[in-house]
Amino acid sequence: MNAPVPSTVPFPKSEDNPVPLIDLKPQYQSIKQEIDETVQRVFESQGFVLGEDVSHFEEEIANYCDSRHAVGCASGTDALILALKALDIGPGDEVITTPFSFFATASCIERVGAIPVFVDVKKECFNIDPDAIAAAITPRTRAILPVHLYGQCADMDAICRLAVKHNLVVIEDAAQAIGSEFQGRRAGVLGTVGCFSFFPTKNLGGAGDGGMITTDDAQLAERMRRLRVHGDAGRYEHLEVGMNSRLDALQAAILSVKLRHLDSWTEGRQRNAGWYDELCNNENLGDVIQLPETLPARRHVYNQFCVRVSEGLRDDVLNCLREQKIGCAVYYPKPLHLQPCFAHHGYQKGQFPVSEQLSEDIMALPIFAELKRPQIEQVVSGLSKAVQVARENKTWQSTKKAA
Repeated sequence: MNAPVPSTVPFPKSEDNPVPLIDLKPQYQSIKQEIDETVQRVFESQGFVLGEDVSHFEEEIANYCDSRHAVGCASGTDALILALKALDIGPGDEVITTPFSFFATASCIERVGAIPVFVDVKKECFNIDPDAIAAAITPRTRAILPVHLYGQCADMDAICRLAVKHNLVVIEDAAQAIGSEFQGRRAGVLGTVGCFSFFPTKNLGGAGDGGMITTDDAQLAERMRRLRVHGDAGRYEHLEVGMNSRLDALQAAILSVKLRHLDSWTEGRQRNAGWYDELCNNENLGDVIQLPETLPARRHVYNQFCVRVSEGLRDDVLNCLREQKIGCAVYYPKPLHLQPCFAHHGYQKGQFPVSEQLSEDIMALPIFAELKRPQIEQVVSGLSKAVQVARENKTWQSTKKAA
């Protein structure tokens, strides 16, 4: 990427007041006493793996998502693997999913020996396109694995109709979407199983890794509980080969405290998204910056606030924002079908044009709940200046090439 030319547009003097993309410290400070007391209690008990804290947290998540069962595990990645294994999905089976997601979405399918079948996404919501799913179903298809990307649910009505018609299971990758809703129902109960991540930067983030699986199927829940402890049914009686994927009691206890605050933090993220809408409209950025859409009947929880930058300006805009000490990032710069480790599946560039274009256009801005309005104003002001500088740079580059 060429560096921007010196611009006549002044940057705001933000070096002393940077706006980070993510800052976990204010959240911790707001609940410090609760967290510290909880951590101390767990250390005094010396019960660190599974146990009462994990069982209690599983019950809380089941209640929060309105599922009958919840099974804690070591990470969101493991949640997907456990779900696939418990559903007997393995070698030769096809699982339809999106190429525009975090790597674990597809790697988990590969890990159990199944075949990830990629289909394109819808440009207005970044989520998997049900029409593309329908066209990709074959006799070998066993499951659909939609991702509720950035905190907004996929079109689960259309997806579940396809699943019923073709006798498929639906595994929700809800790693970024705890508390999101589709037609009044929470992510995690919209398919056969739901898989969550508690990575620290998630809306409900722990002090390390952690995951959860939700389901209404009692037998499936029982099997996943067994699989997470090496397939042990009790007293070292191993009914099958499982894995070591237990949720730490310390993580469960911390997450239980944080769960009490989750809805208020979600409201903070939604408020910030509203400020972005207002301020970006005031700056008349709509010709270059496309804000995320919240589709009807959805509750968007904004794990990320991702905008699209048109005119091929995304990288220059990123660079200019970083010069202004404004946090920004790309989620995700290369779609999964073009990752080298999946080359053996034979996908080619140009096969999923929406996903590929999103990877070139998408950019995340700060959205965490503790942001104040002046910080959002600083981001939008910096964004406006960055767009202008990027346009100047593009014009300069074009003139230089022509000369």
